[in-house]
Amino acid sequence: MILEEDMMQAENKRLRTIQHLAHEIMDEMNAGKELNELDTLIPIIDNLARAIGDLTDAFGNYSIDYVEEKVKNAHALLFKKDKIDMYQLRH
Repeated sequence: MILEEDMMQAENKRLRTIQHLAHEIMDEMNAGKELNELDTLIPIIDNLARAIGDLTDAFGNYSIDYVEEKVKNAHALLFKKDKIDMYQLRH
């Protein structure tokens, strides 16, 4: 029972981290800057669309690892950073 609760808390923390990254992406996209680098925007949109597609599976089957990876990739592309170490963000 305790192990199950710990696992749920860990997953909730991962989801909050993913949500935080998504909010940063949203804020940056709406900051009023001219975003005209299609070679960067297309993969950002692709990664986010894949994450949303996975989350909206009609049977409720989704992979938090996959969603996490796609949002992390989109964030890194937008902010021109190396890939984010999600493990560090969780601690």
